[in-house]
Amino acid sequence: MNHLLWPDWYFEDITYIPAGFFEKNKIRYLICDIDNTLVSYTDPLPTPPVLDFFETLEREGVQLAFVSNNSKQRVTTFAEPTGKPAVYSAAKPLRRGVRAAMNAIHATLEECAMLGDQLLTDGLAAKNIGMRMILVNPIKDDKKNMLFRTKRRIERPVLRNYLKQHAINDPRPWKSLKTRRKK
Repeated sequence: MNHLLWPDWYFEDITYIPAGFFEKNKIRYLICDIDNTLVSYTDPLPTPPVLDFFETLEREGVQLAFVSNNSKQRVTTFAEPTGKPAVYSAAKPLRRGVRAAMNAIHATLEECAMLGDQLLTDGLAAKNIGMRMILVNPIKDDKKNMLFRTKRRIERPVLRNYLKQHAINDPRPWKSLKTRRKK
């Protein structure tokens, strides 16, 4: 089961993705989650590091589309200033939202990757469609509902196993997501 959920690449955050990564891996299209991948849930617009990331993508010839399970207002507020297409209420891990984002930029599956922070939504959406997955640590653990906590509890050992198998020694993979006991 772990291998189904394993990403193809893992980075601490988008700033750790090296220059030339997309060209080297023949990625011409990027389907990107927004919340906790690029910005926190409370950031309505792209931050300066995110805008720098978008410029890097443009220089490397990568076309970008956003896909989010969040609301129309949240997603369009973020995406409109970028001029990039966006799909809201995407129902990840189902395929339809990812397919719609791919269609918006005329992406081919072979040259496309998904960038996200959750294995059970972004990762499974990518794997369900046969797409490569780039995983980053969530920016902030600010969702406290039971479903979100349960998903993270399932994802945590999968990520630890992935990091161990790939000899990745990241000192803070999902650091904010460690289980804390109430005293």
